[in-house]
Amino acid sequence: MIKLNHIDDGKSFDFGRISEDYAKFRDIYPPEFFSKIHQIGLCSEGNTVLDLGTGTGVLPRTLAKYGAKFIGADISEHQIARARQLSQGLNIEYVVSPAEEVDFPANTFDTVLACMCFTYFDKTKLMPRIHKMLKENGRFAIMSLVWLPKESEIAKRGEELVLEVNPDWNGVGYDRPKFTKEGIPESYKVDLSSGFTVDESCAFDVSIPFTREAWHGRMKATRGLAAASITEEQRAYFDKEHWKYLEQQPKIFEVLHSAVFCVLKKA
Repeated sequence: MIKLNHIDDGKSFDFGRISEDYAKFRDIYPPEFFSKIHQIGLCSEGNTVLDLGTGTGVLPRTLAKYGAKFIGADISEHQIARARQLSQGLNIEYVVSPAEEVDFPANTFDTVLACMCFTYFDKTKLMPRIHKMLKENGRFAIMSLVWLPKESEIAKRGEELVLEVNPDWNGVGYDRPKFTKEGIPESYKVDLSSGFTVDESCAFDVSIPFTREAWHGRMKATRGLAAASITEEQRAYFDKEHWKYLEQQPKIFEVLHSAVFCVLKKA
């Protein structure tokens, strides 16, 4: 279980309890997302890459084809167990550890990744540790892929229904990022004082197709619902009402997302 004061008013959550659904419904990254990672040169052949908050290993499993050696770390033993099952035959190692406690020798990694998880980390502990583990000119990529409820009525309605059963969920109302003068997305709250410079930063829209079942699963596999500390009755209410709404939608539809990249270089 994770409990953070700035997340959902301190309400605990645990993605480990939903590892199977997490693997099934949150592997939604489109080709454009992985192409951008490869285009930046973050996971090239011969590189050693650490993926923090790896979950069920979605990024390492998809990017392994480019030839990098991956190590994925996650605080949940259930997430890591599922990642190992799904990664058989691939050049990926996994460790169970909070991001702030991952410990490898200095100058180990060419790249460190953190996708959809940076907000959960203690940056004052994490950033110096990453700086130490990165090689000279190594890079730390912070990334996200979030639906845009102001652009999608389907996403907006899903958020409204989650809030009916979990009003403390603050993962709602996302909009395209605003950038600081250094080029950092404001929501990332990155402190460069640990010895980093901004190497590249960008955001772009991607439209992702979903079936009704896939979108229902994606909404359920959130911090605000299946991973949250709410009752089975509350989850059942969401299931019923969300399906009732989705039955009125096309069998396949698209939801607009914002992909955000902030790549820092070790100075």
